[in-house]
Amino acid sequence: MLRPDSPLVAEIFASPNHEPRAGRGGTAGPDLLLLHYTGMESTSEAIARLCDPDAKVSCHYLVREDGAVVQMVAEARRAWHAGVSRWADDSDVNSRSIGIEVANPGHDFGLPPFPAVQIEAVVALCRDILARHAILPARVLAHSDVAPARKQDPGEAFPWETLARGGVGLWVPPAPLDTPGQTLGPSDTGGEVAALQAALATYGYGVPESGRYDEATRLVVAAFQRHFRPTLVDGIADPSTRETFAAIEAKSDSLFGGGLA
Repeated sequence: MLRPDSPLVAEIFASPNHEPRAGRGGTAGPDLLLLHYTGMESTSEAIARLCDPDAKVSCHYLVREDGAVVQMVAEARRAWHAGVSRWADDSDVNSRSIGIEVANPGHDFGLPPFPAVQIEAVVALCRDILARHAILPARVLAHSDVAPARKQDPGEAFPWETLARGGVGLWVPPAPLDTPGQTLGPSDTGGEVAALQAALATYGYGVPESGRYDEATRLVVAAFQRHFRPTLVDGIADPSTRETFAAIEAKSDSLFGGGLA
């Protein structure tokens, strides 16, 4: 029987889709917190899919539009929410993470705004999880951060700044779009591109360090923009994006011990 891990849980819908966490000594706690949107037309459809053994997907928590928190998998267990993904040197993100699905139809249905009451509940739930697990702010991530070639959620409309004001995750004011400087983009090659790739990889993104601004690099830059510079998501490392990334790097290093810790 699934018992709530958080006092904020209002409902239990136990998913059968879980297993022991792998490669963490069996009892080691999660050190990543991953946020998603459900991406389905209705929340009831999303819950049904997350509980369907044939779907082979699940999450630890789901937050309804009205802020009600649903628990679906115990935090001690490996839920199946990240899919094929990577952060830093680990490709088994599910074993290291707690997954929260935020009820929202997503890009396929117009990416409607997240209600304020829902985001208040997400902040409260995240704070509760962070109080019980050693998860650094730089490791509060979007699904798109760990799977940039496949996923866009929770999307550029998700209010990461609001979460950061509530003590959840990292945020810096994005640099203005008209910031002067060098732009890097598709077809560029050389040392500047290699340095950008190395910095993104050091932070945790799964980007090849080839010195070529290839499609994989564009998708990783777009993922960074979607999380930290959401006013323009185009995968181009313009000066605004590069300055914003440098500020995020510096904040992570100075306050929280770096993106990979």
